[in-house]
Amino acid sequence: MSEISSQERDYLPGLGRHFLMPLYDVVHRVFGLARVHDEMITLAGLRDGLRVLDVGCGTGNLLRATGKRHRNVELTGVDPDLKMLARAERKMRRAGLAARLDRGYAQELKFPDDSFDVVFSSLMLHHLDTPSKDEMLAEVRRVLRPDGVLVLADATLHDHDHHGRRKSGSMKEHLRDNYGDAVAKRIAAAGFTLEPTRMRTLRIGGEIGIEVAKVH
Repeated sequence: MSEISSQERDYLPGLGRHFLMPLYDVVHRVFGLARVHDEMITLAGLRDGLRVLDVGCGTGNLLRATGKRHRNVELTGVDPDLKMLARAERKMRRAGLAARLDRGYAQELKFPDDSFDVVFSSLMLHHLDTPSKDEMLAEVRRVLRPDGVLVLADATLHDHDHHGRRKSGSMKEHLRDNYGDAVAKRIAAAGFTLEPTRMRTLRIGGEIGIEVAKVH
């Protein structure tokens, strides 16, 4: 595991607080995110020899699931949290899988242009503020090869309650860019061609959208 980012940035850790990191994999199981990851892997259309990057890889659940299904793809994960990466490294090693795990930020991926065939992002986009979302998607497009694929899953929130009243409060304000189809629109604006959003209901925790987008 290597540290590749020279610029320190503030970031929102998994589950929102550093002290909750030990619960990260528990939440993954309880919410039923393994099924979402399985679908993301299927939608990526992986085959031997492809290079895969997971942006915001956390403790490596998606990378590990990818490696178990596709033993002959090249796996790379990036996350700003060294404790998450250390846990990911242990999990990959126990599974008999190899992956490059780098400390880094979605907004400044330290890879050359056209480096990857597939980029994954799972429940990470909403952690970023508005400028950082656009920076991340620009970076993803840059590191993807021509006809490369982005498979992104994230919370799809709505700004009205079940009575039709508009929601209020800091959470709505912080995550307003995820409301409705704003995620898909943002990805398209970054230079991708999208398939229709696939909505999936978690075991608990509400709905998420899965976006499949190709570089154009």
